[in-house]
Amino acid sequence: MNRILALISPAKLNLFLHITGRRADGYHTLQTVFQLLDWGDRMTFAADDSGALRLDMPGSDIAPADNLILRAARLLQRGTLGATITCDKQIPMGGGLGGGSSNAASTLLALNRLWGLDMSTAALQSLGATLGADVPVFVAGHSAWAEGIGEVLTPVELPDTWYLVLKPRCAVPTAEIFSDRELTRDSLPITMAAFFQGVHRNDCQPVVVARYPETGDALDWLGQFAEPRLTGTGSCVFAAFGPREQALAVQQ
Repeated sequence: MNRILALISPAKLNLFLHITGRRADGYHTLQTVFQLLDWGDRMTFAADDSGALRLDMPGSDIAPADNLILRAARLLQRGTLGATITCDKQIPMGGGLGGGSSNAASTLLALNRLWGLDMSTAALQSLGATLGADVPVFVAGHSAWAEGIGEVLTPVELPDTWYLVLKPRCAVPTAEIFSDRELTRDSLPITMAAFFQGVHRNDCQPVVVARYPETGDALDWLGQFAEPRLTGTGSCVFAAFGPREQALAVQQ
């Protein structure tokens, strides 16, 4: 066995994010819309029968035991199955763009195919959920309305849109924001229709801006041109534009 697969591990945006409660196990319940982007990390998988897993991820200082790519691969590995995985990171860490979760999902999808495991999408999503609440949407591979802790997914068709994404000079740990006492945890659930009518609030934004003023500065700057929004727990902020040329003009 010696097969190779190259793919893009996409970034995501949260087009809104409401925290609706907190479960006894500490996980927060939420509503959000995941917009998957046509941009992300470049990953290559070369399968073999060595029984070993090797990861080449330049610039990463994540310990192998904590790396979601290797953790995902180990969930599928059995016997002599092995692989060499490379990841050319484009998605910034601590930006709220889902890079780690996307890499984990891409690993599950790629190795399921290369190792001939024939696991269903639902089975891969269940495995992915043990790695992180955002992993199942990346396994599904399409934008979705999400509830529960982010794993209850309803596919949605979103209009073709150009997004300009800004990365402030800070990284925001997700756990820090979700453990903040000031975080809103009692937002009332909304309908999908309300989102499409323009409800775009992110409950994490006030906490993130208070802790990381650079994110507030980025929101203020982008707000000169369009409606600025925070994705996930940040630090990245974004705005939607119609024509590509309009987004490029603001970028420059």
